[in-house]
Amino acid sequence: MNILSNFQYHAPKTKAEVLDLLADIGDKSKMLAGGTDLVIMLKEKMIQTENVINIADVKELSGIKFTDNGVEIGACTTISEIENSKELVEKYGALVYAASQLGSYQVRTMATIGGNISHSSPCGETPAPLSALNATVVIESKRGERTVKPEDFILGNRQNILEKDEMVTKFIIPEPVAHSAATYGNIGLRNAMEIDAVNMAVNIELEDDKKTIKSAKLIMGSVAPKPIVSEGVPSLLVGKELNDELIEKVGEAAMSEATPISDVRASAEYRKDVVGALARRLTKEAYNKAMEA
Repeated sequence: MNILSNFQYHAPKTKAEVLDLLADIGDKSKMLAGGTDLVIMLKEKMIQTENVINIADVKELSGIKFTDNGVEIGACTTISEIENSKELVEKYGALVYAASQLGSYQVRTMATIGGNISHSSPCGETPAPLSALNATVVIESKRGERTVKPEDFILGNRQNILEKDEMVTKFIIPEPVAHSAATYGNIGLRNAMEIDAVNMAVNIELEDDKKTIKSAKLIMGSVAPKPIVSEGVPSLLVGKELNDELIEKVGEAAMSEATPISDVRASAEYRKDVVGALARRLTKEAYNKAMEA
């Protein structure tokens, strides 16, 4: 029987109380928000901790707030809140769609966007679209605040840059620039309640002629210990109009940069093929959407 080991339970009500706790016992604590990953790991004895700090009831860490420059999403905002936000889908559809692909409905009502990136799984659903949308991760401690790009936050499998006294407090996503669009796609063993074998997000920005590519970003997940930001794809696309020959080269470039492993979900060879297919499809979709943006 899976029984939790003993730990001290803390339930702060404000961000200041959370930061105080992290300053005092952060090196002996785990943060609990939705608990969809942490509770399983505690039950399975994959990890142990002396303290659990439950931040689910800290209201200032939750919510979706639109600003003059974009949107801010609190770290404790649930995945289902993002999935069901009619305001987000208009400009940040790639993130909304990625949220809809995470686990089951029950999991999405508990899991949080801060927990998804802080867990730092190679197959996490939200890091790729957050990176494609040029989001900023806001990290706080009693020592102050710092910000990083999503692609710089994750260091490897369940490893990230958080110090023991730090926590992710929110994500800042800028207003999409003119003539741009982002897309997200994922492939797993089945169509629902699965862990991604590959996921990917693409953002394309066009010049004022709505044909020539001004900038491009392609991020791959679940094909390396951390999300891969393609260097080859932007160098192929910028300054050109998309055509069938270029799309094929995009797929080849993405495949050459992916470094997947074989596991129970897919072989490395299959993952490489999926990377090529997703890169071709998502780039074409983003380009077509950008022409209409």
